[in-house]
This record gives sequence, C-alpha cells and structure tokens, in this order.
Amino acid sequence: MELLNESLKLYLKQYCEPEPELLKHIDRETNLKVLMPRMVSGHYQGRVISLLTKLVCPKNILEIGTFTGYATLCFAEGLVEDGKIITLDINEELEDRVRGYFAQSAYADKIDYRIGNAMEIVPTLKETFDMVFIDADKKNNLNYYHLVFNQVKPGGLIIVDNVLWSGKVVAQKEDKDTSNIINFNDEIAKDQRVEKLILPVRDGLFIIRKK
Repeated sequence: MELLNESLKLYLKQYCEPEPELLKHIDRETNLKVLMPRMVSGHYQGRVISLLTKLVCPKNILEIGTFTGYATLCFAEGLVEDGKIITLDINEELEDRVRGYFAQSAYADKIDYRIGNAMEIVPTLKETFDMVFIDADKKNNLNYYHLVFNQVKPGGLIIVDNVLWSGKVVAQKEDKDTSNIINFNDEIAKDQRVEKLILPVRDGLFIIRKK
C-alpha cells in the first residue's frame, strides 16, 4: 500500500527545499548499485529531517542505521558549529562507499561513522544526545529505544522510521515484521515519559520528545 500516489509525491517535492547535489548523487547511486535501495530516505523525507534538525540545533546526534549515509548528511545540516553525529551500521560491505560520500560532504569532520552492532556500541558511548534516529532492523526498534532513552536529554527527540510499514499496520493480516512495528508503536503510545506523534512522511516517522 502506498500512502501517497506519485502525483502527490511530485507535488510535495515542488514545495520543499531543493535536494543538494551530493544527496542527488547518493540517491541515484543507491538505486543503481545497492541492494534494497528503497531504504534510502530520499528528497522529501530528507528535507523533513533537515528542517527538524535545524529547529532543534543539536550538538550531539546518534543515528542507528546508516545505510548509504543519505539521512546522516541531512541530520548533519542542522548541527551546531562544534556538533557531531555518531552513526552506526552493521553492514561492512557499504563502508567504503559511505565513507567516500561523507568525505565529499561539508560535514566530514562532524561525522563519526562506526561499523558494528549498535546493541554493543551504544552502552559504550559517553555522550548525551539531543536527537536520536532509529532506522535499522525493525524487530529491535523497542530494544534500541530502551537502550538510548537515558542518553537522550530532556527535550530531546527520538525519531523512528518506517512505523507505518507501507500501511500494513492497519491491515487485517499481520506478518511478523508488521506485528513487531505495531507492538513498538503501542508501547510508545503508552509511554508517559514522552510526547509523541506519527508523521505520515514516506513510510511513517514517529517523532518522540522526551519530557
């Protein structure tokens, strides 16, 4: 199920900020050369991420799930001058490609890109975070959420991607992945420590603000 038809998607792109050239290049190469290219954030979602980050003006961002680095660079656009984004991914095969993209960007010195298991790396981090973006294996969304929660500053944002799962969250039949996402959404809805809403952007962004 597509949340928006192609005409509306094109219309939305006309009324947001242009896509930077490096991000166009990453999107194009991801679609041509990388498995599961649909995972890339893309123009419209990328501009949503960029604008949210510029509103928060974070010093420290944590991203769980780098993929080809598109969203990483969108988040980096809103960092303060001495800010940093730590981005974690388990896929070693994409490392050289992604490091190359980061090296071409204006934010290379603000990006700390690490390959490894996020469940093992996050507990070793000493930073507290103004923003966290969770966009990795969906079965672990709730585990990642609990893992990072105490490292998020009061007033900070946790953003979780793919929480509408192509509309399957309202389907009558649920597969295992869909059930995991519904369970995560239900748990966040009950969490009184946060304010929350789902933006129907692309595949659904859960915007969660720690009180």
